[in-house]
Amino acid sequence: MKIHYVFLTCIGFFSLQLLTAQKKFVAPTLPVIPAKLFSIKDYGAVGNNMQDNTTAIQNAINAANANGGGKVTVPTGEFLCGPLQFYSNLDLQIDSGAVLRFLPIDKYPGGTTLGTDFISGNKLHDVAITGKGAIDGQGSPWWPFAKDKAAKRPRMIALRACDKVLIEGVTLVNAPMFHIAIGGKSSNITVSGVTVRAPASNDPVNPSHNTDACDVAGNNILIKDCDISTGDDNFTCGGGTTNVHIINCKYGYGHGLSIGSYTKGVVADFLIENCTFTNTECGIRIKSDRDRGGQVQNLTYRNIKMTNVGIPILIYASYMAPEKEYRNLQKITPEITAAYPSAPVTDLTPVYSNISFEDITATTQKGKRAGLIWGLPEAPAKNISFKNVTITADNSFGVFFANNVQFDKCAIITPDGKNKLALTHAQVLIDGKP
Repeated sequence: MKIHYVFLTCIGFFSLQLLTAQKKFVAPTLPVIPAKLFSIKDYGAVGNNMQDNTTAIQNAINAANANGGGKVTVPTGEFLCGPLQFYSNLDLQIDSGAVLRFLPIDKYPGGTTLGTDFISGNKLHDVAITGKGAIDGQGSPWWPFAKDKAAKRPRMIALRACDKVLIEGVTLVNAPMFHIAIGGKSSNITVSGVTVRAPASNDPVNPSHNTDACDVAGNNILIKDCDISTGDDNFTCGGGTTNVHIINCKYGYGHGLSIGSYTKGVVADFLIENCTFTNTECGIRIKSDRDRGGQVQNLTYRNIKMTNVGIPILIYASYMAPEKEYRNLQKITPEITAAYPSAPVTDLTPVYSNISFEDITATTQKGKRAGLIWGLPEAPAKNISFKNVTITADNSFGVFFANNVQFDKCAIITPDGKNKLALTHAQVLIDGKP
């Protein structure tokens, strides 16, 4: 077969059937917390940024738990602390002017041998972390260990198989690893008005590594009004994640709004709207591979503005491709992808379908491409629509191994012209025309 590398408006003719009516999202159920108050100062905590308050704060949490739950309050001050165990019916309220700070790496229990999570809980219900204060992970000394496979690093907030979770108002900075990690078939999760800060992974002075802002998997998830700039995924989730609404969020440094790379089972019913991205490595990123995939479907992205991002839209199913020529997504060409080998379809084959992008504007960093959709030869991405999307970039938008892709009232602007796409094994309509 002759391989073509041409900038075309389309390949092939077809009948396009795209998304059904947008699903209406219902807000997650919020936790109900008893009104009883338990100040950590009443249990011996001292906010002088010197004393180890782990025992005092855990005693306050234990007292709340023994009394059926309540609010454990952290008042103004700087409270050094080690790992804490959470319970149901509990709100850790960090007041304005309060900082809950990780113990330094050399004093943190377990250090890099255990990497014990800072705030953790399993199979809980009605839990919250709220307030206008901050949690400081003092992560800088931990980040160089990201390349050490034997070393372990603590996550800041790690909840598993929990129901009715609220994280609201707090500022989370410099986690040794992930800032928020919620998974294990959790449900009814709300992250609202949260600020997350860590240096970019390519920061020339002090890069952070794997400092994901918000790793949330489960059902009925709302992320709203957050301000995030970090050293890895701004948001990510894996398989078994459904009914997700992300709205009114600001994203700076980071790897973008991600799905994957493990998407086993189903990832479905997402609405992402009214968000901005500035200097982000990727804007929208969906990634998986043959040994870790599943159904990824019914995703809507709308009313989004991206400025100076590395690649605005990235959807691909070859995340772990070992061959070097398939790894550089900014430079990959139709000739290269046309030779990508096929494989049998299994339960772990990534299948992407029913994804829409509407009312999006984006500019890319110098030398970067406008976007990439790259399915698999045995499982092309399908039913993908773009409406009122404007992207200005130095390099092409690639569509490889994809069926039923439609661009309606779009302007993909590169030095090669308007809507001159790089295509192979793709069925594309632009303004209804092949």
